[in-house]
Amino acid sequence: MTDRLPLFPLNTVLYPGLVMPLHVFEERYRRLVADLEKLPEDAPRRFGVVAVKDGRETAPVRELDEPAGPLDGIGTPDGDPLDALYPVGCVADIASVREQPEGRYELLVTGTTRFRLRALDATGPYLVGDVSVLPEEPGEGSGALAAGVERAFRTYQKRLAGAREATLSGEPELPDDPQVLSYLVAAATSLPTKVKQELLACPDTAQRLTRELALLRQESAVLAKLPSLPAVDLTRQAFSPN
Repeated sequence: MTDRLPLFPLNTVLYPGLVMPLHVFEERYRRLVADLEKLPEDAPRRFGVVAVKDGRETAPVRELDEPAGPLDGIGTPDGDPLDALYPVGCVADIASVREQPEGRYELLVTGTTRFRLRALDATGPYLVGDVSVLPEEPGEGSGALAAGVERAFRTYQKRLAGAREATLSGEPELPDDPQVLSYLVAAATSLPTKVKQELLACPDTAQRLTRELALLRQESAVLAKLPSLPAVDLTRQAFSPN
């Protein structure tokens, strides 16, 4: 079963259960927000967040304080918009809207449900997708894997703080639910968009946690060997092609 959903292409990944602030500045997406605001008060105000593939286009909307970039090819005759987007995205529910000067908006959204993008309609004022919901499956051994990921994530945080010459103010409490933990870790790590997208698209929680455990160990090893480099450079080194 498919549903139709307005889409926001971004150069980042939204995960279920995670909150994201957005600054909407381009005309077509200002129109989308305005249309959602016109819905009845009890109607859900939601859209789909899909990541833009590397080397294609930068996002028509961005996270707050993120530099703006050009928009070429998405929803225009210059390129195939479906080919420019990753096929798995996340539904965003609007938690709050603040209208800014010149018709811009500041949004606070919460990720809810993963979906697969089946088709794209670029004929209207903004992109609309035919999407199907992806089920959330725990997978085999997710509980034991979650314990390992929690330990690896705490090590990663300490080494990342050391590389940034920062100090952790106590150990943050992490969720007990393996699925929630898997998405929190995916969002909190300094990984390239392509890798974050792979984590979103994992078929179940156990596979996501397995991948995260390997990534965290790899990142922590790099941070331990090269503590003086900025975290972004460390990430590039860890994931650069051989």
